[in-house]
Amino acid sequence: MAHTDTLTIASENPSTAGFDLKPRIPTTPAGATFSASNVSESKSRPEPQDVLSGPKTQISAMSNEAGTAIPSTNGCQDAKSTSTTNAVSGLAHSLNPATRFKYKLQHTRDLIVCPGVYDGLSARIAQAVGFEVLYMTGAGSSASVLGMADLGVASRNDMVSNADMIANLDSHHSELIADMDTGYGGPVTIAQTVKQYIRANVAAFHIEDQVLTKRCGHLSGKKVVSMDIYLSRIRAARSAIDTAQADIQLIARTDANQQHGYDECIVRLKAARDLGANVGILEGFKSKEEAAKAVQELAPWPLLLNIVENGHSPLITVDEARAMGFRIMIFSLAGAIPAYMAIKSAYQKLRYEGVTGIQGTGVGPKELFDVCGLQEALEVDRRAGGEDFKGMT
Repeated sequence: MAHTDTLTIASENPSTAGFDLKPRIPTTPAGATFSASNVSESKSRPEPQDVLSGPKTQISAMSNEAGTAIPSTNGCQDAKSTSTTNAVSGLAHSLNPATRFKYKLQHTRDLIVCPGVYDGLSARIAQAVGFEVLYMTGAGSSASVLGMADLGVASRNDMVSNADMIANLDSHHSELIADMDTGYGGPVTIAQTVKQYIRANVAAFHIEDQVLTKRCGHLSGKKVVSMDIYLSRIRAARSAIDTAQADIQLIARTDANQQHGYDECIVRLKAARDLGANVGILEGFKSKEEAAKAVQELAPWPLLLNIVENGHSPLITVDEARAMGFRIMIFSLAGAIPAYMAIKSAYQKLRYEGVTGIQGTGVGPKELFDVCGLQEALEVDRRAGGEDFKGMT
C-alpha cells in the first residue's frame, strides 16, 4: 500500500483552523487540448491527496488571526503573486524546507515551476527573480562543477556538496529539489545518501532506474536495471526517510521509456508509488498525448514533468502542463544552456575584438555581489558592530 500521511494544521479555532485551504483552481489556457486524453479543462486535474511521507506534523505556528487564505503557487513570486509568498511565509521561520515543500504539495493545486540551477550564482539569480522552489540538475552540476558530460561521473560527494551549498543559500525562503541519480550504489549507499541529503536541507530528491553507468536522460542508448533492483532503491530511500522521521519528499523516476516503452514505465511507477514514493517522473515522453495519458493513469498521485529544450521529448509549456494536471515542472537546463551561450559570446568577442561587451550594460562587481547577498552580509557585520566594511559603496 502507498505510504500516506497527512500534514495537519493546529489552531485555536478548530472550525476554521485559521486558514481557508480551498486553493484557487487555475483556468486552462485557450487551445490547450490533448487528443489522447481529452484534456481541455482544469477539471481533469486530479485532486490533491495526502500522499506525503514522514511523521504527522502539527503546525501550530500557522495560526493566523486574519484568516489569510493559502493560495496556489507556481513556485515563483512576482508583483502579482506576493500573496502566495506572504501566505506561506508563516512556515518560513519555523519549519525546514522539506516540511514547507511537503505542505505546498498537499495544500496547493497549482503547478510548482522550478528553474534548473547548478551552482551558487545560478541559484542566487533564480531566487532574485522570485522562484521559491529550485531544481539542482545533475547534468548542469556535472558540467559546471566537474567540466564533464553527464555520464555518471559525478560522485555522491560531488552532488551532496553542491546540494548542501545551494539549499542553504536561503533555506528560510527557498526549497531545493535535487537530482540523486541512481543513488550511487546499493541499498546501504542509497540510505546513507538520503541521510546526507536530509542533513543538507534538501526538500525533495529523485532517484532513477538507470544502470550505475548512467547518462543524461536525453541521450540515446539508455539502459535500466531490473524491476527488482529499481524497487530495492525505492525501498532503501523510503526506509531511510522513515527512520530519520524526515519530511524530505521521495520522487521516483523511471527512464524505461526509451528501452522498454510506456507501459513498462507505468508498471514501474505504480510499484514505486505503492512502496511510498511521494511523486513520480516518467522521463523522456515521446509525445504530449503520452504525457497527458500518464497523468490520468497515475492520478491522483502527483507527477513531475522534466523539460529539456532541444532534447528527446516535445516541448510542453507551463500552461499545457498545468492543463494536463502535472504538479511539478522542472526546466533542467534553463540556467546552464543560456549561461553557456552568453559566456561563449562574451569570450568570442574578447578573443576577436578585444572587448567583452560588458561595458555600458550597467552591471559591474557590486551588482553581481548584490545578487550574491552583499547587502545581507553587510547588515550582519553592522549589527555585530563590525568595522571592516563600514562605508562600502
